[in-house]
Amino acid sequence: MSKAKQSGFEKLARETSLYPQEQLAAVNEQPNTLFIGMPKEISLQENRISLTPDAVGVLVQNGHKIWVESKAGLKAGFTDQEYSEAGAEVVPTREEVYQANIILKVEPPTFNEIDFFKPNQIIFSALQMATRNQEYFKRLTAKKVIAIAYEMVEDKVGGRPIVRAMSEIAGNTVMQIAAEYLTTTNSGLGIILGGITGVPPTKVVILGAGTVAEYAARAASGLGAEIMIFDNHIYKLRRIKHALSFQVFTSTLDSSHLANALKDADVVIGALRPERGGNKMVVTEEMVQSMKAGAVIIDLSIDHGGCVETSELTTHELPVIEKYGVIHYGVPNITSRVARTASYVLSNIFTPTLLRSATEGSLEDMIYNHRWFLNGVYAYKGSITNRFIAQKFNLPFKDLSLVMAARM
Repeated sequence: MSKAKQSGFEKLARETSLYPQEQLAAVNEQPNTLFIGMPKEISLQENRISLTPDAVGVLVQNGHKIWVESKAGLKAGFTDQEYSEAGAEVVPTREEVYQANIILKVEPPTFNEIDFFKPNQIIFSALQMATRNQEYFKRLTAKKVIAIAYEMVEDKVGGRPIVRAMSEIAGNTVMQIAAEYLTTTNSGLGIILGGITGVPPTKVVILGAGTVAEYAARAASGLGAEIMIFDNHIYKLRRIKHALSFQVFTSTLDSSHLANALKDADVVIGALRPERGGNKMVVTEEMVQSMKAGAVIIDLSIDHGGCVETSELTTHELPVIEKYGVIHYGVPNITSRVARTASYVLSNIFTPTLLRSATEGSLEDMIYNHRWFLNGVYAYKGSITNRFIAQKFNLPFKDLSLVMAARM
């Protein structure tokens, strides 16, 4: 066969797919690239950051763009160089970082930060509704952004993964704080937190039976303390008794047992979760007066108003006050004491969520595709979409599920 005929046959074979060829398998291309901005936290005592450099590296490798404000991760132990080496662009000003389509931060935006917002921008942060007011939500909705509260985002089984993760940290950390302030050098009772042979064990009273209480009880039990847990929900008391592998005393709050327990308590942990936007005051001033001088109260509910009548908001710099001889610790952001650990935990939750949103199209598509994610949205392009917020602050409400139906 001639060379000309041979090449002609090859050409015909290629055109009619008779010639065997190798080709790449089809892959699903990512529809959208996420543009994420991480500003430096300016709220009092906030040391955490939403994404670690390792997580930024994963997101950048998947084609996403991330801008980090200079020194945003410094308080959590992450340098600008680490973020830069991971592929993020470190920008010098807050104005620049707020050019991103998605703003990822820990604390709720301040009024000054709201001024940087632009329409259709997605703000993913905490809400901390107990410290908000009507003016805050009016300013926020005027910017026509999509605001997502990470403490309201649920998982597929109805749990709140970020709340639980932060509660685990708080539960472990709180017993370290209690041990510190029981010492003689801090004007405490001068006792060790736990049990020593021949010495009665430390008595720890925990108010609440949620995740914080569970992990605080584990830490206290490991040291040998005697533990009493109070809550008004029987099902929570039953759950925590089942979750713990050791025996604890449990009781309802509306009981004479609480007043008697406080008289003998060395440590009191306020770990009640807010209901209907605020906490119930379960420990009265009179009860505190009856406690031992040098005992320690740590009110973890203080950012929602507290559950101990004598509690006051304090800071990491001045963490305690003394009333009736009892040491009161009222720092609201206890997980910020261990900012690096907390940042890793947040990052482990945010990273897969962001990656999944990209495969589905965008973070906004995640809202429409998953009810558990939609539950975290409280403001949508000029409207309040959380019914409780709208009722509490007398604001117009828009049901986001109706918006979803119209979109479809």
